[in-house]
Amino acid sequence: MVGEILNWIYIIVEALLVSLFGLFFGLLTKGIDRKIVAHMQWRIGPPIIQPFRDVKKLFCKESIVPENAVSWLYNSAPVICLASTILLLLYIPMGPFPAILNNYGDVILILYLLTLPSLAMVAGGFASGSPFATIGAQREMVLMMSYEFPLAFTIVALGWKISTISSHNAFSLEAFTSHPIWNVMGPFGIVGTVILLFIMILVTTGEITKVPFDIAEAETEIAEGLFVEYSGRNLALFYLADSVKTIVMSSLIVAIFFPYNLSPYLSSLVALPRWGWYTLDFLFFLLKIETVVFFSMTLIRATMARFRVDQVVKTYWGYLTLAALIALVLIAIDIMVRW
Repeated sequence: MVGEILNWIYIIVEALLVSLFGLFFGLLTKGIDRKIVAHMQWRIGPPIIQPFRDVKKLFCKESIVPENAVSWLYNSAPVICLASTILLLLYIPMGPFPAILNNYGDVILILYLLTLPSLAMVAGGFASGSPFATIGAQREMVLMMSYEFPLAFTIVALGWKISTISSHNAFSLEAFTSHPIWNVMGPFGIVGTVILLFIMILVTTGEITKVPFDIAEAETEIAEGLFVEYSGRNLALFYLADSVKTIVMSSLIVAIFFPYNLSPYLSSLVALPRWGWYTLDFLFFLLKIETVVFFSMTLIRATMARFRVDQVVKTYWGYLTLAALIALVLIAIDIMVRW
């Protein structure tokens, strides 16, 4: 009994630390992204700490509830959005550190949980009573339904391959980290995995609603859409949720496609204490996150314009779903050939 209580206390403390990491590093990543995009467009851009200033300023402002809003849903939507996003972070390993809820779910559960932040935003948009927010909520629903299909194809294809070589649950992130996907694929499978990685990068852009898939906000069309009526603390919570979700999606890509650490390769060359290797692997993990964010958000946002709604659906349900099917066939061939 005492051991079980201590275990839960340990989990709660770890969850708090991971939450603080997600909030801090998410805001820092957002600042780095804005700075890099500005330089790519020949602008100076805001300082890297600007997102921290934005959140501080929003928390100091009043949260105004529109007259026609469903107040309880309007106020609870940002809380649910942030809480569900942080919950996702607890299922994903952080470099050398295993996921806190490693034994309580797998990638399929993560796919389900990924819909909660989007549903919370949709609910908040509808509850605000604004026509602009209603249009934004409808667009968010279309976007969510569009990218779920290629995302599911990616997870199923890679999990299927791992199931042929591991008796462990093939859809657990532990299986992905224990059997790096590039190490178990033959030539056909590697080509299919490259395609799936490209798909996952574009799905990440849609998941965090960045250009060209930011149709739910579309400042020049529907005046911030979902968030047009939000202000103060409520808007700050949505802002934080967006920052944390950036870390969630990039960490998920790292865990699935690049679960490598430096310590196994350098331990024979350099002598470091155990905490030194943990630090080195964790810093390498942060570098991988920033690299994924650059290719899935920064580079795309700096070089592309917003898609129309029909173009978003065509991209995800048309091109990317077809590409995912081709990748699935290539991985199936790889499994049959057994290199």
